[in-house]
Amino acid sequence: MTATTPRPAKPLSGLLAVLGRIERLGNRLPHPFWLFGVLSVVLALASWALSAAGASALNPATDKTVTVHSLVSGEGLRMMISDAVTNYATFPPLGTILVVMLGVAVADRSGLLPAMLRAAVARVPARWLTFTLAFTAMVAHAASDAAYVVLVPLGAMAFRAVGRSPMLGAVVAFVSVSAGYDASPLVTPTDAVLSGLTTAAAQTIDPGYVVTPLSNYFFSLGSSVVLAAVVTVVTEKVIARRVAQMPEEDEPEDAADRTTLGEGEGEGTTTDLLTLREEERRGLRRAGLAFLVYAALIVAVMIPSSSPLRGEGGSIVESPVLTGIAVVLAVAFLIVGAVYGYAVGTVRTGRDIPDHMAKGLREMAPILVLFFAISQFLAYFKWTGVGEVMAIRGADLLKSAGITGPVAFLGVLLVCTCINLLVTSGSAQWALVGPVFVPMFMLLDISPEVTQAVYRIADSCTNAMTPMSAYFVMTLGVIQRYRRSAGIGTLLSLTLPLCLTMLVAWTLLFYAWWALGIPLGPGAPVR
Repeated sequence: MTATTPRPAKPLSGLLAVLGRIERLGNRLPHPFWLFGVLSVVLALASWALSAAGASALNPATDKTVTVHSLVSGEGLRMMISDAVTNYATFPPLGTILVVMLGVAVADRSGLLPAMLRAAVARVPARWLTFTLAFTAMVAHAASDAAYVVLVPLGAMAFRAVGRSPMLGAVVAFVSVSAGYDASPLVTPTDAVLSGLTTAAAQTIDPGYVVTPLSNYFFSLGSSVVLAAVVTVVTEKVIARRVAQMPEEDEPEDAADRTTLGEGEGEGTTTDLLTLREEERRGLRRAGLAFLVYAALIVAVMIPSSSPLRGEGGSIVESPVLTGIAVVLAVAFLIVGAVYGYAVGTVRTGRDIPDHMAKGLREMAPILVLFFAISQFLAYFKWTGVGEVMAIRGADLLKSAGITGPVAFLGVLLVCTCINLLVTSGSAQWALVGPVFVPMFMLLDISPEVTQAVYRIADSCTNAMTPMSAYFVMTLGVIQRYRRSAGIGTLLSLTLPLCLTMLVAWTLLFYAWWALGIPLGPGAPVR
């Protein structure tokens, strides 16, 4: 490549100034653990003031008057101390995510998940590469944050291998993983976390209400296909042209030949890293066969109407397979991960499997710490009655103003999209706003499953356009391997059109889904 003097890109001073303010504001926020500690103090003061003022509301679902109880009282202090362990141990997402991650850890540590991602893009025709990479990112959500570490550099390598800009591949992978984070053709750990938090919020109105990890599956599956198509169209029509118009500059010497795919993958040439070894291909074939046998076995056992895997009256929707989907998923990941591991040598003895589980759970430690703070805050929120009173009053206000579902949905989208620029943890944000929005919408005859589906959109689309995300910075680092002058403005100019288009398209898809009355998932209410 002929060396040229880089010309500065067209300045984005106004946009960068806004980003700078967002970054400075976000950096002032405490760690989410301490954020929920601060919010607990605020809740205590608010509950004391509201209790002193005699705040109350009539719950139309139970015909009982809800009053606010003060945390700043002897009774409140006793509750906070005596119920702390119970609050954590019974926190709905805790058990579910731990069980699912036991299986996912085996699939990840054995090398199955990285191999699947590489196989998905290794031999794809150039014209299908963008869509394949985008849809692979949707599948990769099953690997949680590991999807970023593997797929962003892999996307750059795949595009470079077919003669296209590696920057473009990195951006496609990053945006598809990040801005489409809550959409997937598979059931993911995120589904388990969100459904648990939604269940906890819904039970303030209906103590028996349960939202399963499959409650939004149909919508998530459809969203993954639509979003992959949107990413493809915008990339080819807009982003590719933007990259082509950027001034040429020398590529760093090592970018052409060497890169890092992720922990445990080592380094090597682009071709070497994209090409699966024979034992990896054999492992994938065996893992696929094992999954088919496992799925066929479950289906075969469920066929008889008297099957123990069916629910009351022979129901499939209320069957143990769906209500206990966390166990079913964990076993599926464990089986395919173990089969793959035995084929490639990453699992040699039975002892390796629990070792992989333990290592995977160690990576969950930050989430488990955060869950402790969240579980206490939600328990306080429920005990004081502040959330329930706010939900009832808010619902009454919306009814009196004649605000219907479609308008209310836009309100949730706007509020959560803005919060997401600063609080990039999806579980932390939903724990903050879910206890208000879910009960409020239930009183407007909108199911928790529908509210959760709206939140999925707001929680995802702006992820790829905020410097508050650690993976935004990681992706910038990958891009700088190929373009030294790339900065926040460079990456933002490439992600912003994709994020905004995905936000509009995904919102329109939800409205169409809701208007047509299509179920969001197995057993989920249409409305």
